[in-house]
Amino acid sequence: MARREEREKAVQLRLQGKSYSEIKKTLGISKSTLSGWLYKYPLSKAQIRELRDLNPRRIEKFRNTMRKKREDRLQKAYLYAKTKIGRLRKRDVFLAGFFLYWAEGTKTTKYTTALTNTDPDMLKFFIKWLYLLGINKDKLKIRLHLYSDMDIKKQTIFWSRELQLPLACFRKPYVKESKSGRATYKGRFGQGTCNVVFENRDIHDYVLMGIKYLKERII
Repeated sequence: MARREEREKAVQLRLQGKSYSEIKKTLGISKSTLSGWLYKYPLSKAQIRELRDLNPRRIEKFRNTMRKKREDRLQKAYLYAKTKIGRLRKRDVFLAGFFLYWAEGTKTTKYTTALTNTDPDMLKFFIKWLYLLGINKDKLKIRLHLYSDMDIKKQTIFWSRELQLPLACFRKPYVKESKSGRATYKGRFGQGTCNVVFENRDIHDYVLMGIKYLKERII
């Protein structure tokens, strides 16, 4: 009686489009036994195609193949860009800083040279550029824009380590109340927003006039 019930369950699962492997996993019956029970119940072409497309191994293989293709494509693009760009000299980095500031820097706050971003690498480059302008890191002020459901101390230490700046450079962060149903820091704002600030009239004027000169030469 039990064997007949197992066979009926196997037939029902087969009629639902299940593979031998799936039925074996559900009922614990060997594939050889299932083959004898279910040979009269072949799967349709549509069912076979669905099983093939949804097969975990096939899906994982497809993902690995696509990931490898993407990695190879990006590596090829990287090598091409590396060849075209060539070795960066100090002057190249110096000019790049003006273009970065032209695009992203603060330009309306009086006597303030500042950049705000969520990308630590962009801010590290900005700080390196400020060093080229003769600015000492102890003169920098760091202001963080965080959310209330963040660990404020943890995020401050994160930015201190990333930017290689002492905690003494950090001012009291601006903490915004997190509201359910709205986008908070999760995702692209995972570490909050960081504002690197240097306050000096002469440097501020120099940077803006440097951008003005570049505009005149390029546009």
